[in-house]
Amino acid sequence: MKICTTCQELQAEIEGLRKEGKTIGFVPTMGALHAGHLSLVKKAKESYPVCVVSVFVNPTQFNDKSDLARYPRDLDKDAQLLKTVDCDLIFAPSVSEIYPQEDSRVFDFGVLDKVMEGAFRPGHFNGVAQVVSRLFEIVKPDAAFFGEKDFQQVAIIVELVKQLNSPVKIVRCPIVRESDGLAMSSRNALLTPEHRAAAPHIARVLFEAVDKVCTTGVDELRGWIHHSIDENPLLECEYVDIVDAITLQSLHEWQGTKMVYACVAVRAGQIRLIDNVRLV
Repeated sequence: MKICTTCQELQAEIEGLRKEGKTIGFVPTMGALHAGHLSLVKKAKESYPVCVVSVFVNPTQFNDKSDLARYPRDLDKDAQLLKTVDCDLIFAPSVSEIYPQEDSRVFDFGVLDKVMEGAFRPGHFNGVAQVVSRLFEIVKPDAAFFGEKDFQQVAIIVELVKQLNSPVKIVRCPIVRESDGLAMSSRNALLTPEHRAAAPHIARVLFEAVDKVCTTGVDELRGWIHHSIDENPLLECEYVDIVDAITLQSLHEWQGTKMVYACVAVRAGQIRLIDNVRLV
């Protein structure tokens, strides 16, 4: 495994591998890796002989600068973890390497980035699109792997690839959870012990919601999820929505939609957690 810090160095490595006829799977990350990230690498290695993992905390997707400042960073630890899953190349660039000039591009995703995360984190998904498109330009992977914990992000990246007419295949991978049900996230490490103990309540409520679909209306279930999470005094819902998996638009009835997800964002003290579950 090799760590590259410049585009030139990484592209030279990839060019050599391409000459050997090897295909490239790519896992973009912001570091602070956990088993969820490692599952993406394992999935990539099932189909692609080479896996490239980027470790880059992208400033353009943080609308809260304090969140950017406290985002965990530990490249040495990340590299040790990536060795255990046969990662081939780590790309750990500086901000100036990714953005030699300020990226002023503005993407239009229609309604996809106006709801849920987009409504509460203005500009976030434009920053995601900037960095993902830039990384695709640098790495030129055959496929890129994303976890469905960031459910809305995956939908937007699929749309980004369409808009760019990019040949990169986007592979969705299921949420990886802790033994107590909490969706794995780099932000979990920032939770206080009390909030970490409370956080699995989010998943418990979502799983219980699945069992209520047959007997509960959409709006009623949306309200029940919100109320049930907020019943824990250490948790506070920022939003709860039940949406069409493709359009991400709020639903008010079960009929006519093939895939329906419940999506939540919850404040656990200073830390913001997101999760989702398929209902239909």
